[in-house]
Amino acid sequence: MVHVLGSRILLRPTDPERSRVFYGEQLGLAVYREFATGPERGTVYFLGGGFLELSGRSDTPADTADPAVRLWLQVADVTAVHGELKDKGVEIVRPPVKEPWGLIEMWIADPDGTPIVLVEIPADHPLRYRPGI
Repeated sequence: MVHVLGSRILLRPTDPERSRVFYGEQLGLAVYREFATGPERGTVYFLGGGFLELSGRSDTPADTADPAVRLWLQVADVTAVHGELKDKGVEIVRPPVKEPWGLIEMWIADPDGTPIVLVEIPADHPLRYRPGI
């Protein structure tokens, strides 16, 4: 059995500084730690119960047409987040929509095109409320 003590998502951005501005300033993610120096230094951000690490540099962006990689971030109020991100100049790929499965989802992308879904789980959704259990 693998006993996981911690975990994080690793991204190798094509332009690390641009990505740090996006995740740190536009999305407002709090910094967990930073390491090394220079333009390709590492920055690790809090993601609720996990972490997102930007480190190193990639010559090409990830294949964003591949549905295997997505960031899923739960927020308390996706409508409020929509307004805040628009005010900060973040391109909204898709505004908040209540999905047939009951979650309210909004889509954005990071500077390299990595898809990010921001999700609000309504109070009466089974992920939060299960009557009789």
